[in-house]
Amino acid sequence: MMLGPLGVLDIAALGIFLSCWFGYATLVDRVPGIRAKSVIAAMDEYRRRWMRAMVEREARVFDSMAIGHLMSSGAFLATTAIFILGGLVAMLGAYDMGRHVVSALPFAAPTSQALWEIKIGLLLLIFVAAFFELTWSLRQFNYCLIIVGGIGREADQAAFAQAEVAARVANRAARHFNTGLRAYYFGLAAITWIVHPLALITASLLVLAELHRREFRSVVREALRGTAP
Repeated sequence: MMLGPLGVLDIAALGIFLSCWFGYATLVDRVPGIRAKSVIAAMDEYRRRWMRAMVEREARVFDSMAIGHLMSSGAFLATTAIFILGGLVAMLGAYDMGRHVVSALPFAAPTSQALWEIKIGLLLLIFVAAFFELTWSLRQFNYCLIIVGGIGREADQAAFAQAEVAARVANRAARHFNTGLRAYYFGLAAITWIVHPLALITASLLVLAELHRREFRSVVREALRGTAP
């Protein structure tokens, strides 16, 4: 049975892929009870502590350098996404070459030109989303740096209030950075669809399991939660 260029197995694989990505993101980012148990929530608290401790430091060069390092990480991934997008656009017009390469792989499923364009189009959408998330994260870290620069020397109530604002902005920036990085992970899974829809299903489940392990069952998470109040 075919629905346009997509077979039933392709539709099932795409549905599982999207369910893994958006379902996981919705649960971790939108459900407070689940989010509170993640390494992401633990790091939110540490960033808040960082901003409050910064108020009492006379020299804040280290804090500015640390934020700059976070910005450079986002800038690197955003730039990489641009290069990936350029390669994917080139692949859209390289169906014959792509079919030749994929057909040489074991267990590769046959792919029509329309289905090839759908597969590459999915990758384009994923890395466009990653680019926007990462550049928005970069801008928010830049805003945080400006807020930090505006905090006065006196460790008074106004300074701590502004530090709380800086922490909220930094946490939002980190959330968008994490969303962009998650798009990279699922982008790697989406590449396997080029070979076979069953490969997409397997890769989606593996990425989902690895994300859950890192954010809820990793040694880092246990260390952070063990010292959090």
